[in-house]
Amino acid sequence: MLDGARLMPVLTVPSAATAGPLADALAAGGARCAEVTFRTPDAEQVLKTMTAHGGLSVGAGTVLTPEQADRAVAAGARFVVSPGFDEDVVAKCRELGVPVVPGIATATELMRALRSGLDTVKLFPAEPLGGLRTLRALAAPFPQARFVPTGGIDASRLPAYLADPAVLAVGGSWMATPAHLERGAYAEIRRLTAEAVQGSMP
Repeated sequence: MLDGARLMPVLTVPSAATAGPLADALAAGGARCAEVTFRTPDAEQVLKTMTAHGGLSVGAGTVLTPEQADRAVAAGARFVVSPGFDEDVVAKCRELGVPVVPGIATATELMRALRSGLDTVKLFPAEPLGGLRTLRALAAPFPQARFVPTGGIDASRLPAYLADPAVLAVGGSWMATPAHLERGAYAEIRRLTAEAVQGSMP
């Protein structure tokens, strides 16, 4: 799903017009995957444009319903990420044949995800929940689980998360924010992505 990448830029892209240059900047910075959130009216067109780029494995995030999962996969999403655990969304993704990473915030939700046959979950929102302390507390009784923490993580916190053996990858939005896109700051996006990718390497 993540093609071995340990860093996943999480993108909220207000306008499809920025999707092509954004994909170029991320790929030039060394990113190998990206999550496009389903929070904007242009999300489907953004997915189509970025998946056509070819340099990134692009998935859909903030997928809340089976219908959104259908639309995301039709637009080219290679994987689906949800902020919470929803059995219907998971079932739809299985039906569509795409990996799904549901969000969890508690041990109860993690148990439900594991019972459904998943071993990779998104800890969300990671920092407001307590960050690494919470992640480690959840990982201890569930050594089979792998986490993709997202929410409030920035470049300064990235190395500590990636050093934890329970962390598969880290999602973050600091590399390419809506403000960057509004300014057309693609060189800055490329630089921040390159620094994050370098920081994600062992």
